[in-house]
Amino acid sequence: MMDAETADLLAQSFERAFRGGSVAAVEASLDEVGWREALQAEGAAVLASLFARQGAANAASGALDDVLAAALGSPPAAGTAVVLPEFGRQTAPGSVRNGELAVRGLGTVRMAAAGSAVVVAEEDGVLRSLIVETGKLRIRPVGGVDPRLGLARVDAEGVSVPAGSEVAGSEADWGDALAVGRSALAHELVGVSRTMLRLAREHALTRVQFGRPISSFQAVRHRLAESLFAIETADAAAAAAAEAEAADRVLAAGIAKSLAGRNARTVARHCQQVLAGVGFTEEHEFHRHFRRVLALDGLLGDARTLTRELGEELLRTRRMPAVPPL
Repeated sequence: MMDAETADLLAQSFERAFRGGSVAAVEASLDEVGWREALQAEGAAVLASLFARQGAANAASGALDDVLAAALGSPPAAGTAVVLPEFGRQTAPGSVRNGELAVRGLGTVRMAAAGSAVVVAEEDGVLRSLIVETGKLRIRPVGGVDPRLGLARVDAEGVSVPAGSEVAGSEADWGDALAVGRSALAHELVGVSRTMLRLAREHALTRVQFGRPISSFQAVRHRLAESLFAIETADAAAAAAAEAEAADRVLAAGIAKSLAGRNARTVARHCQQVLAGVGFTEEHEFHRHFRRVLALDGLLGDARTLTRELGEELLRTRRMPAVPPL
């Protein structure tokens, strides 16, 4: 367990890394900082530090690949990507039939440059983690609502699965991988939300109407206060997921991701109202963060789907998870 001083220094290093601009510069900076070594040594303890800052900076990297690869038993590396489920879904992106692999999923910004990809695939009802050369996959950029995130569509048919392609010493545990990935994305959504609130607050302090800053108007104050409450609630749920007992971890991470996605939309709505017309302009940066919220919410299960599935799970098991300190 790293001490407070080390954690603070690492957080400052992450913040500087995301000022690098290009994806290549960010990836190089994270490599120099020793992000993957910190992940392997500290595990979930460093997720909040990195992903909250990545969200706040509206940056993109392959850090999610590292997190998922480690959870699936594959050593995280700069040249290794992980195939994610399709947008809004959470099922394993691959299937194996008669020794041939089919893939339909997404890749992060790392996918195009990676030499290999980890694919979780179902075969005869069992999930396996397979290492596949990216040259055997069809990788196409996704534009969509947030092209700056650099997502790619990944698909393939009839890829042979040679002996030794399975991750050594590991049987895929998709549930645990989803849990750690959702925790990371929840922290990233909180980071995006904090930046949206900062932009709205700065505007409220400087925009003058009727001879007064609009920050003095009660309606504006209420929107900013409700945004802050939504952010802190999501942050508390994400922190609780990291500390959850093993039996509750998957459920707690699902709650955290669902809450972070829903609350980030709430923050975006309130902040857009405070920013008014300027928030719609191409010149103002608010729209980039709102776009990021919409994109992140759809990865590894969106808020609406997760909420419904979590409710169904609670009804099925008749067991409530530990209540997070909200």
